[in-house]
Amino acid sequence: QAQLVESGGGLVQAGTSLRLSCAGSGRTFNNYLMGWFRQAPGKEREWVGAINWSGDRTWYTDSVKGRFTISRDNTKNTVYLQMNSLKAEDTAAYYCAASRNHGIVLYAARAYEYWGQGTQVTVSS
Repeated sequence: QAQLVESGGGLVQAGTSLRLSCAGSGRTFNNYLMGWFRQAPGKEREWVGAINWSGDRTWYTDSVKGRFTISRDNTKNTVYLQMNSLKAEDTAAYYCAASRNHGIVLYAARAYEYWGQGTQVTVSS
């Protein structure tokens, strides 16, 4: 059974960094577009960014541009979210997602077929 598993979340202070991982299993996700979303308590799920299958194109929501970087290692079937200069408003559960279709609307959660269970990131100010 194909699944995505996020890891790397935790409690950190504002201004520090954290790297999340999203490991695929049960199938290869090497030809999938991969996205990251987050959801804070009481708020809707928010798109953070995405990376194409080869890793040479990335897209980000404005609030994380210049601070977050998405990368992937297809030899490990894994996608990463490097988060720098973290802010209290980055506190959320972070989810990775996968889509076979690279022509989707990147920020539309319904366009992704596979989802991880999420990992919590808490940034203290």
